[in-house]
Amino acid sequence: MTTLGRSVAPQVFRDMMAGVCAPVTVVTTVGNGTPVGATVSSFASLSLDPPLVTVAFDRNSRVLERIQAEGRFGVNLLGHAQQELAVLFATRDVDRFAAAEWHFDNGLPRLDGAAGWLECDLYEAVEGGDHILLLGHVVGASRAELPPLVYAYRTFGTHSHYHERRRPPITDSIAALAR
Repeated sequence: MTTLGRSVAPQVFRDMMAGVCAPVTVVTTVGNGTPVGATVSSFASLSLDPPLVTVAFDRNSRVLERIQAEGRFGVNLLGHAQQELAVLFATRDVDRFAAAEWHFDNGLPRLDGAAGWLECDLYEAVEGGDHILLLGHVVGASRAELPPLVYAYRTFGTHSHYHERRRPPITDSIAALAR
């Protein structure tokens, strides 16, 4: 392990990282039967075998505490029209689930209309500075054909050419299902 020496100033680092385009997710779990969740933009795939993803939380996060106690969590990949949900789940001291449409999926809170959904078992928690990086083993997944919500330069958006992407003809899709 490397011993930390000099570091870039926190604001310089924050401004630099603001330019990194990130998917916007709401990570959810339950605690004492009550749904909890928070907006997280530090989400990434990690491994295919086994299927692992990462999410990072501030060490003081109540959602982090609940995930570690429960041992499982859901990742809602928000769609381009769900900016309001991203803001809602980033707001402190509000009943986030009272203002959102959601349902339980295998015991985890799942937001309606999300572009993607992952059900994860907690695989490992890794300390990293002022955050804890959670590795989730993906045990269930589904997606909708929606452009994702992304965040960069403190602004929400989506992939600019998503609607122009090449789509296979319907006959290709039918043939793939027949295999």
